[in-house]
Amino acid sequence: MSASTGLDRVVAGETEILAGRTIGLLANPASVDRSLVHAIDRLAAAPKVDLVRLFGPEHGLRGTAQDMIAVAETTDPRTGLPVVGLYGSTLETLAPKAEDLAGLDALVFDLQDVGARYYTYIWTLLLSMRACADAGVAVVVLDRPNPLGGTVIEGPPIDAGFESFVGLSSLPNRHGMTAGEIARLLKSREAIGVELEVVAMAGWSRSMWFDETGLPWVMPSPNMPTLETAVVYPGMCLVEGTELSEGRGTTRPFELAGAPGIDSFALAERLAAEIDGAMFRPVTFEPTFQKHAGVACGGVQIHVTDRDRYPTTRAGVAFILAAAELLGERFDWRTRAYEFVDDIPAIDLLAGSAKLRAGIDARASLAELTSSWGASEASFAAEREDALLY
Repeated sequence: MSASTGLDRVVAGETEILAGRTIGLLANPASVDRSLVHAIDRLAAAPKVDLVRLFGPEHGLRGTAQDMIAVAETTDPRTGLPVVGLYGSTLETLAPKAEDLAGLDALVFDLQDVGARYYTYIWTLLLSMRACADAGVAVVVLDRPNPLGGTVIEGPPIDAGFESFVGLSSLPNRHGMTAGEIARLLKSREAIGVELEVVAMAGWSRSMWFDETGLPWVMPSPNMPTLETAVVYPGMCLVEGTELSEGRGTTRPFELAGAPGIDSFALAERLAAEIDGAMFRPVTFEPTFQKHAGVACGGVQIHVTDRDRYPTTRAGVAFILAAAELLGERFDWRTRAYEFVDDIPAIDLLAGSAKLRAGIDARASLAELTSSWGASEASFAAEREDALLY
């Protein structure tokens, strides 16, 4: 079975939603059709579409920057079109300004999400919807698959006061929605007065993993090289809130994780006893950049053997808890600024509250750390129902 993205449907002429409009395009390297031709090239060549401006999210329009690196872009060297970077060094740079939207009929969003609440592209979409509402510019989402499918919901909500660029509005860590569906949900939740149009996919069902769609995988960000990375990411991104290595600086980020001084065999044994659907291989790795660069780290590589049984968010919690127990006083939470916030610990922003950090510090069990999730997961499942397209 194969699916067609919103971009594929525009290219095929199945919709003329962009015809006669002056548009800006929010894109990155993964904004390609099923033939791997980029949306910029397709829309620039479309006879009825006037593409006049490009916008780049975190990592940049052409995907050159690592995480949390400001991107200053002015002109796209391939097309000569002006580029507005939406990830600078301050919060104010994350949303398009009125002058960035001037003269546009619509801002077209074509970014591949990975199904985890911390992935910042959906928050760039929300900020763009708010800005476009103020500017009287429509937002058109060219929808793409949730690589993890659309059935499983997992993780806690965001408590008031813990909103950030890894969660500007409350979603569970694994939300089971496409970007188009999230746009519909947030437009309704916040009563955003923007003209929102979603070009839905054809041939995609909620049970599909990305490798069942027939679509090519293109890295949506520098540390999301494969679908396997995306599968573990909703849990292992929590490691960013610690001084453990989440495997950045290796060729298997988020699948590899650990820290100097960890007994990798003890760590693997603990995780195997608590997490189904995966094997945990003891490893030693040496990151080439970011945390513990050039230092040997004990840890594990996660080999998911049954993605339908693997509890990806819970596995990340289990990893941090086990590492904290093994390291004892050598375990540290990240205290440096994270995604433009310096007065709330990074783990609290990622987890949506201070509860996870407090529970791990108290060495609560995995069951105790995740026992409250069920009620909020069920509540979110009910809330999202009206926004679903598939």
